[in-house]
Amino acid sequence: MFSGVGVSPGRAAGPVVVVAQPAGEPPAGPPPSDPAAESQRIAPATQRVAADLTARAEAATGEAKQLLETTAMMAADPALVTQAEQLVTTKQLPAARAVYEAAAGFADALRAAGGYMAERVRDIEDVRDRVVADLLGIAPPGVPDLTEPSVLVAQDLAPADTAGLDPAKVLALVTEEGGPTSHTAILARALGIPAVVAVRGVLAAEPKQLIVNGATGVVEVPSGPITPFAAEVSASADWNGVGVTADGMRIKVLANVGSAKDAQAAVDAGAEGVGLFRTEFSYLDATDEPTVEEQQAAYAAVLAPFHGKPIIVRTLDAGADKPLAFLSPDPEPNPALGVRGIRVSRERVGVLDRQLAAIVAAADQTGAEVSVMAPMVATVEEAAWFAERAHAAGVERAGVMIEVPAAALVADEIFGVVEFVSIGTNDLAQYTLAADRQLGAVAALNDPWQPALLRLIGMIGQAATKAGKPAGVCGEAAADPNLAGVLVGLGISSLSMNAAAIRKVGAALAKQTEDTYRQVARAALVSHTPADARAAVHAMLS
Repeated sequence: MFSGVGVSPGRAAGPVVVVAQPAGEPPAGPPPSDPAAESQRIAPATQRVAADLTARAEAATGEAKQLLETTAMMAADPALVTQAEQLVTTKQLPAARAVYEAAAGFADALRAAGGYMAERVRDIEDVRDRVVADLLGIAPPGVPDLTEPSVLVAQDLAPADTAGLDPAKVLALVTEEGGPTSHTAILARALGIPAVVAVRGVLAAEPKQLIVNGATGVVEVPSGPITPFAAEVSASADWNGVGVTADGMRIKVLANVGSAKDAQAAVDAGAEGVGLFRTEFSYLDATDEPTVEEQQAAYAAVLAPFHGKPIIVRTLDAGADKPLAFLSPDPEPNPALGVRGIRVSRERVGVLDRQLAAIVAAADQTGAEVSVMAPMVATVEEAAWFAERAHAAGVERAGVMIEVPAAALVADEIFGVVEFVSIGTNDLAQYTLAADRQLGAVAALNDPWQPALLRLIGMIGQAATKAGKPAGVCGEAAADPNLAGVLVGLGISSLSMNAAAIRKVGAALAKQTEDTYRQVARAALVSHTPADARAAVHAMLS
């Protein structure tokens, strides 16, 4: 019996297929006899890898297609090729070693940036491993062709691996690394495949078959032969599109979006609106600040499909966490605790004012019911400052994200100066447990089922009830149907998630009463571990 972090619910079992790992660090010698010819091998290798990833992207859809396209672009990046070619000629390295070292430099820079940029480290390492394999003339790492439905077991899965999975052939995913916000977790939920990450020791055990419970995080080696079975498909088609409990308590089921494509996917999934519009995703590659008119056009494209529906727009969550070139961020020793979110806005007030003007104009243009919220708020004074600024710009409803424990502790006072709050459970977990959300070694700590995190959310829910104002959740926690019920029991009135989870969560909420959700919330709060909380709630809701 192994225990990990369940990141995609469902129970399945079957034969194990181990995902091939990268070849490892290539040798630094012997030096090439013809450095010029050796360096010329690199560009064709990256082109072959990019072409393969592009072809796989063309056969994929949704998030999988987007991930494969992004990875293909990284493989074709001329900066990587140029750096590797220079290492061949200047350091007399073999081509494979040169690519390995060049990619390491790019990965170190992304890792130092932290946050969203650090999430791209796995992408560049995947590209590196594929190009190295091509240059060495060996099979690339990744998922082999499956001859029968199987449970995939891996050290970790690269983005291109998860994006190319066939749900008809993959019964479940089990990895030794990864966390609740990893590519494996996000795409497993999108595909409806049970998944458990951070399962230490499962590869060394060399199991032939596994029983995987993505809800509880338990992975079991059966004592004898078993009949494979797939997870039951949720009856999400039965959801009528209105977020409500069995006894009529209204809970808005909303979407997280970052682009016009995301917005359309959310509408198609039946979202009642948008609980988180990540505006910075449109400008991660911008070298200059977009004009008000350019921002208005970009925002309007996202708002348009939601005419007459509520949309909460988050102002730029930028800074060391998601460095935007036009903001000229200074290097920081600990980016996660640096100048980001509202801290950037207070240093660059003009940037915030221009963004607010563009948001208001886009709302008028599209007829969407727009509210705004600021990220990374830690104090009542910051919340009041933002709300005043937003109201002066013509925004009727201004709120803040609670991602810092300090803000949760003063939630009563924060509700006195804003119209609503939204809880970013990914960052709130990271800061509460002092566990980097990108680091597999602490994934068990950075778990949305942590009782300490749930108690903070409960404090916020009580403050919301007392103030008579809404509190939502827009982190990955909202996409888990069982955890969504706990959040409702803690006083949360809206849940925002990726498009793939909307119908499943909406259908699950309608099965139980408000009183039941309050009972499961109490059970989760008194649990000593995330596993205990998961198991208790799973048993009660089953």
